[in-house]
Amino acid sequence: MSMAERIDSRLRAAFAPERLEIADDSEQHRGHSGWRPGGETHFRVTIVSEAFEGVGRVQRQRLVYDALHAELAERVHALQLSTRTPAEDARVAGS
Repeated sequence: MSMAERIDSRLRAAFAPERLEIADDSEQHRGHSGWRPGGETHFRVTIVSEAFEGVGRVQRQRLVYDALHAELAERVHALQLSTRTPAEDARVAGS
């Protein structure tokens, strides 16, 4: 199972997202700190879930980091997060 698939599985189990997008941006970081041959080190994640309702931005990120603890400890060096509620996502889409 690829790292992106593992991230997908963990986040779906933890947050039951309405929308989840995961992009492996590792090649854009070739030669930078944390990059490894084979990639799977730098990811961009957009997650939209009711679970974030009433939760501040920093706490949302902590929740995601907690859900991905094993992946972050193993290989993932960088994780760019966009965490939204469905209402926030609708506002962004409507802009």
